[in-house]
Amino acid sequence: MSSFSRESTAEEVVDGLDLSGQIFMITGTSSGLGEESARVLAARGARVAMLARNAEANVEAADRVHSSVPEADLSMHQVDLSDLASVESFAAEAADQFDRIDVLLNNAGVMCCPFGRTADGFEMQFGTNHLGHFALTARLMPLLRQAESPRVVTLSSGGHRISDVDLEDPNFETTPYDPWVSYGRSKTANIHFAAELARRCGDELVSLSVHPGAIPTKLGRHMTKEMIEGMRQRAKASSSSGQGLQYKTLESGAATQVWAATAPELADHNGKYLADCNVAEPGTGEIGYAPHIYNPPIEAALWELSEQLVGLKFDT
Repeated sequence: MSSFSRESTAEEVVDGLDLSGQIFMITGTSSGLGEESARVLAARGARVAMLARNAEANVEAADRVHSSVPEADLSMHQVDLSDLASVESFAAEAADQFDRIDVLLNNAGVMCCPFGRTADGFEMQFGTNHLGHFALTARLMPLLRQAESPRVVTLSSGGHRISDVDLEDPNFETTPYDPWVSYGRSKTANIHFAAELARRCGDELVSLSVHPGAIPTKLGRHMTKEMIEGMRQRAKASSSSGQGLQYKTLESGAATQVWAATAPELADHNGKYLADCNVAEPGTGEIGYAPHIYNPPIEAALWELSEQLVGLKFDT
């Protein structure tokens, strides 16, 4: 459906677009895909709210964006997705500073970290990647509703193929912890969340999930050589071409999420999982999706569990 491909860059997918007057809010902007997305969107005239846990690193990222796009309209905000109190505090700040949010880009995440718990006791990857963004989106819904055509883009990963969610033991309280299984669960949760959000909002909001591809960023800082080799072998085994894992540049890695955030035609694909600047198809390989996604009963059950865990009624 798209004229773009895995090699397309974020700049290419917004070429010719005028985003002046639109407000984009992006999590995880202190480096990597979040920073590149902020840079490209700001270059097209968007007002970009940059959200990150590390305030100093976020300011440095904004400085880099300004060096590339001197006229960039940026604001920096601190929020820790592994702490629900921080999410609540930021949402209150946002309500005072913004009259609406046109696009929320849930970009931040952690990957394959050692076992740990969030400030609220959730397993770190599930708690940050899914529950943190679930709570953030819920609290920002009043601002999203003020936009003419609101959109929520949530980053997932081809790693979702590792595991479906575990609704009985989401926080590894009885299951032996495996960093890859945890990552897979959290990335599947991101897809389930995006699909259920689309279902509950109908035509009033576009919700999409995205696999950006494999990009060497700080996201993989917790990975050992053995874990990286395991990832390569897993990718090779599931690849129909036998080529296995193929890395993208940062510019190409940000393309699918920027496309998801801006392409008008994606309004007709609400709730879908995207990869390589296209709507993904079922199958193996780096961009195929696993049969456990697009499962409405599981999506609804995860939504209800998430509401219970974060102590919020998500009003769509």
